[in-house]
Amino acid sequence: MKDETFLLKCPSFVSDPFLMKKKKNQNYTCVHAGELKDTVYGGATAPIYTSTTYDYRGPGTNLYPRYFNTPNQVALAQKMAALEHTESALIFGSGMAAISAVFMAFLKNGDHIILQRALYGGTAHFAAAEFDRVGITYTMIEHINEETLKDSLQENTRMVYIETPSNPLLEITDIEMVSAFAKANSLTTAIDNTFASPINQNPADFGIDLIIHSATKYLGGHSDICAGTVSGSQKHMELLWNTAKNYGGSLSDVTVHLLERSIKTLGLRVKQQSKTALKLANFLARHPDLEKVNYPGLKSHPQHKIAKKQMHAYGGMMSFELKKHVDHDDFLEELKVIKPALSLAGVESTILSPTQTSHSLLTPEERAEQGITDRLLRFSVGIEELNILIDDIEQALEKSRKR
Repeated sequence: MKDETFLLKCPSFVSDPFLMKKKKNQNYTCVHAGELKDTVYGGATAPIYTSTTYDYRGPGTNLYPRYFNTPNQVALAQKMAALEHTESALIFGSGMAAISAVFMAFLKNGDHIILQRALYGGTAHFAAAEFDRVGITYTMIEHINEETLKDSLQENTRMVYIETPSNPLLEITDIEMVSAFAKANSLTTAIDNTFASPINQNPADFGIDLIIHSATKYLGGHSDICAGTVSGSQKHMELLWNTAKNYGGSLSDVTVHLLERSIKTLGLRVKQQSKTALKLANFLARHPDLEKVNYPGLKSHPQHKIAKKQMHAYGGMMSFELKKHVDHDDFLEELKVIKPALSLAGVESTILSPTQTSHSLLTPEERAEQGITDRLLRFSVGIEELNILIDDIEQALEKSRKR
């Protein structure tokens, strides 16, 4: 079997002079980077190669979905590499498949990892459930800065893992500072870039090694795809591939095609969602029925200056706490446009309670330590007009105030 060769060498801004010139043209990159050409009929959209069986006598390596090397997988990986300004990428069956593959590829028995405490609940649960079982130790930092990183560093530390903006409190971590610390101490860095998307934040530009996305969210954008991606240097991605192909976390080529189609409008969607979210956050921050609004675009946000330094815009995600005179359950029930629903980043606006969904696997004490209360709601801004969203929130608040 000739399956032990990593062939996913993606043309990116690092290696393609033409793409380098188009670096700031995100819509162009979303549409044209990594295009899979229809060389038979000249169709405008990419053909779908659904086969799981290919002629093994072909050049290079055996094509097989689990090896991440089928035509549609490679083309989409090229697009992701271009969007994240990296040399290469891999496409996974879910965000957690991507995250777990990164952990298992770059950590082994006896290693130590530094984690940001404010993580997606599934990531935190994976650390608690799996690391001890395989002999990996970890330290969770409440607020990551140079001092806390130095205090957490051990002789066997191998990786720093962050998420910014964080889920669900939209906390911001200084990416450049983390990267500089890691490089000075020979550590691998990984970031969950899901909330920002490649449109609003490119961690590779600040020196981060591995950029992870739950493609279920902004990359898919229509609440109908489950997928994940990891982008990085050719060296890092080859190391990841060596482990990932053993876990079977690849994505079907039909779904790969749907994801590639969705990414074509990523720039348009995210820019509109970010624009609306900033205006909505400013409106909600002044609302008498809300206790607090968490959005990095607000000047009152404690890490606003850091967000301004490393983000192109502030994204479509926010969270807020209702005041005690507003009934939490009634508010959700009265919403007419905004959907109480799992997940995030679709074209439709959605809202949820993190304590009942994304962070339900954490104990009440763990949630309290992170500042996640029962009255906290996470809000994903869709592409609806601003006035529609404001009117919906206002009427729901009016009907849910305790008399």
